[in-house]
Amino acid sequence: MSVDTARPAAPLPAGLDNRVVVDGTALSWRGLPELRLPAPVALLAHRARYALAAARHHAVHGTELLITTASRADSVLRTELSEAGFTVTDTGGADLTPSRPRAGEAGRLWLLTSGTTGRPKRVGHTLESLTTVRGRQPDRTWLCPYAPGSYAWWQVVTLSLTQPGQHLVVVEPEQLDDWPALAATHGVDAASGTPTFWRRALHRDPAALARVPLRQLTLGGEPVDQAILDRLREVFPTTRISWIYASSEVGAAIVVHDGRAGFPVEWLDRPAPGRPTLGVRDGELVVTSPYHGVGLAGPIRTGDRVQVVDGRVLITGRLDSDEINVGGSKVSAGAVRDVLTAHPQVAWARVGARRAPLLGHLVVAEVVPTATVGPPDEAALVRWCADRLPEYAVPRRIRLLPEIPVKETLKSDV
Repeated sequence: MSVDTARPAAPLPAGLDNRVVVDGTALSWRGLPELRLPAPVALLAHRARYALAAARHHAVHGTELLITTASRADSVLRTELSEAGFTVTDTGGADLTPSRPRAGEAGRLWLLTSGTTGRPKRVGHTLESLTTVRGRQPDRTWLCPYAPGSYAWWQVVTLSLTQPGQHLVVVEPEQLDDWPALAATHGVDAASGTPTFWRRALHRDPAALARVPLRQLTLGGEPVDQAILDRLREVFPTTRISWIYASSEVGAAIVVHDGRAGFPVEWLDRPAPGRPTLGVRDGELVVTSPYHGVGLAGPIRTGDRVQVVDGRVLITGRLDSDEINVGGSKVSAGAVRDVLTAHPQVAWARVGARRAPLLGHLVVAEVVPTATVGPPDEAALVRWCADRLPEYAVPRRIRLLPEIPVKETLKSDV
């Protein structure tokens, strides 16, 4: 890729001299490859360095840009992007020219949703709407394990691009299993990941995880239960542990630092200038946010199911998958999952439904046992659930898995 000689369209980002570790090499944002990018462009990144270089290019030149990984972009998505006027640039191969060319929209950034409710959708943002951390921050070296172009990836990237002293250590997919060693080597003291990401690290090598000198630990992107918060607190007793609710559609909407799952019910329906307003409608989280995507102003129904328990608003899962109907009784898959993950010998759990005569569905589960003690048998887990759940919500089949599954999004469809 050749040098883009266009004149900068905006002041240079304040974080260009921050350290960036990518592919095991330490450099700065200025030291990343120089790219020549048309507008609009969809960059399919095979390696993180090109995604970071494209983000820097946008911050300097304002070229209309969508970043995703090559593995997420199947032939249907590539055709959709071409028909939407994008030049589809595959950093590992040939470009696909737009079938319906158009002029680029200066300053526009596009994100792809995670696709949990179907095919990924495009959500429009700007660097301004993605930059939600604005006040001066303590110097940090952040771990970035997220897939390029995701909302969570942009949150870490914009922090490093716009704030001096916010350094970045990138985890490539092949480094995911051993990231604690990479983090310890490069002085990572702040890390953000999904609950699945943290559960995998706790399951695989808790001693290696404990050697990472974290001062800030953040988790989000999936339901955050009390068990994972408590287990992280055991490993990091003095670290600030935060969980964040954010999405491509509404941006960062909830930040909690008190070590408890959910957020206080007093936060509901409390508008404040420059802050998201949270609500619950028919058991669904509704967010009105200043950080929303294009065309998404006003109250947005998130599709996430919530329950109010003991003064806390708990996000249990997606509306279209969380509720299981067992003979007319409604079961929250998230509530059953939380009971299972509270078992001291369970590292991870996934709960679903299986069709059954008469009752319609039965609750079933998959679990990964902890590595530190012997695995529980199915009968013991069923008894554990029976002591804590209504009879109709107790899993009728529990299958043990050897490893916590994880997708490119760092989620496991819990």
